[in-house]
Formats: sequence, structure tokens, C-alpha cells
Amino acid sequence: MASDSGAIPDTVIGKVMLILHAFDVDDHELTLAEIVRRTGLHKATAHRLSRELVDVRMLDRTDTGYRLSGGLFELGMRASVERSLLEIAMPFLQDLYARTRETVHLGVLDGHEVLYVAKIGGHRQASAPSRTGGRMPLHCTGIGKALLAHADPSLRQQVLSSPLPRRAPRTIVAPGLLAAQLDTARENGVAFEFEESTIGIACVAAPILDVGSNEVVAAVSVTGPLTRYRPEPHADAVRAAASGIAATLHRRHALQT
Repeated sequence: MASDSGAIPDTVIGKVMLILHAFDVDDHELTLAEIVRRTGLHKATAHRLSRELVDVRMLDRTDTGYRLSGGLFELGMRASVERSLLEIAMPFLQDLYARTRETVHLGVLDGHEVLYVAKIGGHRQASAPSRTGGRMPLHCTGIGKALLAHADPSLRQQVLSSPLPRRAPRTIVAPGLLAAQLDTARENGVAFEFEESTIGIACVAAPILDVGSNEVVAAVSVTGPLTRYRPEPHADAVRAAASGIAATLHRRHALQT
């Protein structure tokens, strides 16, 4: 099922959000019956709100149900922070891909998860579970650990004191071991993943830190299959890309103030 809707209020807007959040990243479309099952809404309510969402281009009607509409994409592209970040980061991400020929990610912190803002990969990209607009837990991804290592201490404590679900045989589920890795990542400026989110892949990631406050803004990573890829030799390139993005963000902000 899609993301947890426990915090969504029981209002008309809340019910609309329940319907939109019912769509998971792998869903091409959903039947009305499946929307009702996932949201818990009455069938008549789900049907009425879905039709209204079609009218305002948030959903499209299909032969068998509904799918998310391009109107949502347009709204998403207006999100100022992510849009500005993506515009600045893209040349660095493309350069990193040209250097490594492996999958490059840009992600931001969203609760206890990574929200992937961009993903660049060629025909031979690793079969990683990430996707643009998708999410993954912080504790089992290189980019998540890079973000968490530089996040507010209270968030780090929340993650370490919460259950750490095992996504793959090598997922780190011991808080002490994860804490040690976060300390190392903070000290070295890069974080690593070795088959912790998916069997057969490895990753190196670096945080994008605000030049003034040193707060984490986002993180960038390079991921590849262990059959041909070792992340350690790419640490300097990933660090350099993250630093370049941070410096460019700082210059743009200075020009706007």
C-alpha cells in the first residue's frame, strides 16, 4: 500500500489526499474497488471525489479505473525548493554520470525517508529500488545515511530508537552499528551502502551542506552492481559534486538577497 495516511485529517481535503496517496510508485492505475480498499472510504465517497479529481486534472479516467494525472506533475514542478535544487544540481549530476557511467541520485530528507528528486542512469543501470519521486528508508541506503549523518540530532535519535526494518540480508538493523557508520560518514563526508537495500548493489553518497549554516540540504550518490562496481574509488567525485552543488546554491542565494 502507499504511504501511511494515519496523520491525514478526516476532512474533504483529507479524503482527497487519501485517494492521491493510495497510488504507490509502482501503480499505473487503480480500480475504484482498490481505491476504496486502500483508503477505507465509502464507495460512493471515493467515486464522487475521484470524479471531481478527474475534473481538475489530478486524476485521469481509464477503461478500468483511475491513474494520476499530469496536473500533479505540473504542480510538483512548481515546488520552489526542489525545483531550484534540481536546476542547480542537474549539470553536476550529469557530469557525475559521464564520469562513472553508473546510476546517479539526488535525494532530500523527508521524515525518516529519502525522497528521490532525480535519478540518472543509462541502459546498464543497476536494478536499484529507487525511482524519481519514490522513497526509501534512511537507514538502508547510502544517500539516506549521508542525510541522516548530518541531520538534526533529534531526528537521528528518533531513527536509531525506532525499529530498523530489514530490506535485504545485509541491512543494518543494530542501532549501535548504524550509529557508528553515521559517525564515520559525518567525519569522512561520504556514506556507503553494500547490499543493504537490495542484493547485488553498492553505493557511495555525500551530503550537500548549506555553506552558511552547515545544515544538510540534500545528498548525491552513485550506485552500481557489485559485479562491476566498487564505490570507494568514486568517493572523491561524489564529494566534489556535492560541494559544487552546495557552492552554486550559496552563490544563487547570495545574488537573490
